[in-house]
Amino acid sequence: MSNLLSETIDVLKQYNKDQVCVVWVGSKDGNYKIDWKQFEEIANIEYNDGFGSQRIAKDLVVVGTDWWLERSEYDGSEWWDFNTLPKSEENSKGFTTICNGDNWATIEEMNRQGGKYGK
Repeated sequence: MSNLLSETIDVLKQYNKDQVCVVWVGSKDGNYKIDWKQFEEIANIEYNDGFGSQRIAKDLVVVGTDWWLERSEYDGSEWWDFNTLPKSEENSKGFTTICNGDNWATIEEMNRQGGKYGK
């Protein structure tokens, strides 16, 4: 069993964040939104985070200014994933290929090899 509020606070601490850093909590599409105080009131619940079926809303996010937590699950086991906005490097390169037939390859790997899918 896990407590959603405690779990959320612990994950925030892992990334040097706290409740003050939270801008809003709601649905990933932004159609539902509450503040941290309201979230505290409904998130102090025990739930089974083990395998089985997902209990916490799968589109729940906790959003900061340049980061967010989102729910992830595998076979019903669920947890928070911490995400940050990608940053563009000053010396970033262009690319011409995003699919070349190699499974699980990165943009860099595909463009080093060159060509389009099927080559």
